[in-house]
Amino acid sequence: MPTPPRRLGARRRRPAVLAMATALIAAGGLGGAALYNSSGQRIAVLALARDVPMGQVLSGDDLTVAHIAGDPALHPLDARDLERTVGLRATTDLRRGALLVKADLTGDPATQPGQQIVGIAARHSQLPATRLQPGLQILVVNTGDGKADGSTRTPETMTAVVATVGRPDTDGSTVIDVAVGPADGPRLALWVASGKFQVILAPRTAGGN
Repeated sequence: MPTPPRRLGARRRRPAVLAMATALIAAGGLGGAALYNSSGQRIAVLALARDVPMGQVLSGDDLTVAHIAGDPALHPLDARDLERTVGLRATTDLRRGALLVKADLTGDPATQPGQQIVGIAARHSQLPATRLQPGLQILVVNTGDGKADGSTRTPETMTAVVATVGRPDTDGSTVIDVAVGPADGPRLALWVASGKFQVILAPRTAGGN
């Protein structure tokens, strides 16, 4: 039995269907590419190039520029704020690689008006095991108060507030800037010059401060 011939309309519709399918696939690809470009848009923000302890003033070497995908949930400082960020103090311990946000920084001075800043170069054995942080109250004890006959007396002490803690040097010493009253700066400088002093933590108040 002879095969009936295909209808002409069916043959004409097939190229049209193929063309439409091709157009839909292309449109879908373009839409996917547009969505990828939108979601993958990257912005330049500030990040930490190295660890920065609380209270330390940030330098240009502490900061780097990172490029991240924009996210409404994140509010890091823009890379264009780099110059305004240098010179501000860290309000908390900042870790290398973390994004920098506004709450991490302050422009408030670490000391009160009228206070003097004295640098103390202290050996590891002259410091408490507890890591010192800016704002912590300490006592500096003059350990060179021994008498010529070998007897001792109650050593002189001085209350101070940690302003800045430097990074440990290669010899294990650490330079600490402390704030003291205007009449105490020269006396503390003499203790530091003699090398005969000890840093201890001041007792906490009943309120925990």
